[in-house]
Amino acid sequence: MGTYLRNIVPGILPAFPERRFVLIGDRDEVEQIGIPSSAKVDVVASSAKMYSMAEQFEIPKKIPKETRLYFAPHYNIPLLYRGKMLVTVYDLFHLAMPHLVGGFHKRIYARYMLDAVRRRADAILTISRFTRDELIRFTGEGRQTIFPIHLGVDESWFAAKSSSSPHGKPYLLYVGNIKPHKNLVGLIKAFGTLLDDIPHDLVLLGKKEGFITGDRSSVLEAGKLRGRVHFTGRVEDVILKSYMAHADALVFPSFYEGFGLPPLEAMAAGCPVISSNVASLPEICGDAALYCDPYSTADIAGKIGLLMRDGSLRDELRVKGEARARQFTWNACITETCGVIDGLLAS
Repeated sequence: MGTYLRNIVPGILPAFPERRFVLIGDRDEVEQIGIPSSAKVDVVASSAKMYSMAEQFEIPKKIPKETRLYFAPHYNIPLLYRGKMLVTVYDLFHLAMPHLVGGFHKRIYARYMLDAVRRRADAILTISRFTRDELIRFTGEGRQTIFPIHLGVDESWFAAKSSSSPHGKPYLLYVGNIKPHKNLVGLIKAFGTLLDDIPHDLVLLGKKEGFITGDRSSVLEAGKLRGRVHFTGRVEDVILKSYMAHADALVFPSFYEGFGLPPLEAMAAGCPVISSNVASLPEICGDAALYCDPYSTADIAGKIGLLMRDGSLRDELRVKGEARARQFTWNACITETCGVIDGLLAS
């Protein structure tokens, strides 16, 4: 969500030079988005915690009465607001994989709010066709149009190859939060069967603390593999790009993704990708990834072994990957989003 807002907001604001915008949220974070100096923007501070009752009472009070359109970048819409509304939905994970969601109340909240979005929104944006289809599957046909608009890849990823390697040995890489639906236990078990066949370490790059539904079992599983698995935690963007550019492969065996940005970023950085063959990932990766069954440890291991043995396949995936990544731009995402906004303002 943060990546989405940081990339589209600075593009949307100058596209409507005659409009006044109000951005509601933490003032420091909002101002870090990069607001163009020419835009007519007011920042209204809000300290309400996301998904809280306080949020539901505070946000409607801070939306100006003359607002023509409220753009909610997540499904936690202000239920007391009665004006025209555009909502972005990223995935239906809480409804599609309830066994991996910590807490019954979280599933109930997601169900209630997504149903409210279908009743209240004048238009909905999704970040993939897969998420659009999932939204219809779980909430039925609604009165509004759903617009699937893909995310983009920042141009800086294509220049990541010039950095030096951040790891002293050959390595495979995973990028993303350390959560159960990312299937890191399956990845670590698959990697464990290859310890004597490949010289690589496995580097898991992403936040693992602070999640109610964090994946502690993956940490325990990694402890069995003689120091060959490394958790980095979150790292700065420049270090992330360096890890991606010098990995022999990104392995992304997730059970569920609404889009899957790390595989595209890896492709842009010249890193071959092994991706699971479920959810939105085939839609996003196209023919530029080697696919595995995320529910089969043997298949994950087999695809890793195949790619590490076959240098020609790695080279082929690098070429296809860069071409695929260049099909996804933030400018296209901004242009399509502005088209939806313009239509809602005109109606």
